[in-house]
Amino acid sequence: MAPATVATAAHRPVVHAPYPWIVALFRRSGSTNPADEAAVAVDDADRPRAQQGKGRPTPTRKEAEAARKQTLKVPNDPKAARKAARSRAAAERSAARAALMSGDEKNLPPRDAGPVKAYVREYVDSRRSAGEFFIPVAVAILLLGWFPALAQVLVFAWVAMLIGVVADSGYVFYRLRKVLPEKFPRENRSGAIPYALMRSIQIRRLRLPKPKVKAGGAPVTPRARKR
Repeated sequence: MAPATVATAAHRPVVHAPYPWIVALFRRSGSTNPADEAAVAVDDADRPRAQQGKGRPTPTRKEAEAARKQTLKVPNDPKAARKAARSRAAAERSAARAALMSGDEKNLPPRDAGPVKAYVREYVDSRRSAGEFFIPVAVAILLLGWFPALAQVLVFAWVAMLIGVVADSGYVFYRLRKVLPEKFPRENRSGAIPYALMRSIQIRRLRLPKPKVKAGGAPVTPRARKR
């Protein structure tokens, strides 16, 4: 269907769309008056900065990566960037190791951080457990195994040791499963019980972070440094 034309006073044809509703469908809604747009701009300028429009295009992934590297001060050279990453990782490991040795709660790694883990460590360190003797007894049994006359005695000792470790671990599991929800109802308690069981079978002097209480609950007195 050919569009109809109407002659104007200047003899210029005016084209009428055959379907006016199509034009209305794609027409911009709202006022396009410049005065209205200026009023909107002034109103936006009066708003707080957090409520204003972005006013800039969204950065691309390449630009965002470059900004992140600039924040971290990462060199553009790949070899230098890898060297800087290794240096940062070494510094983080050194800081975590120092925190484990000193017991600094603020700088502990995520595995040991938090009030739940601190309570678990204090609970495990305040009691004698069969698990802390597991490794010494196992080494002794292995060395004495070269003497056939002691074979039967070593078998009984090994079985008794295993029974003691299992019984003690079961008690720790039951006790912490009951106490932790009562003391820390809103804290993240995931992994706390396995953390306690692993610590309970470690030799006391080799535990990290260092124990702050002795067996029985008395606090550990720090040793004076020799000058």
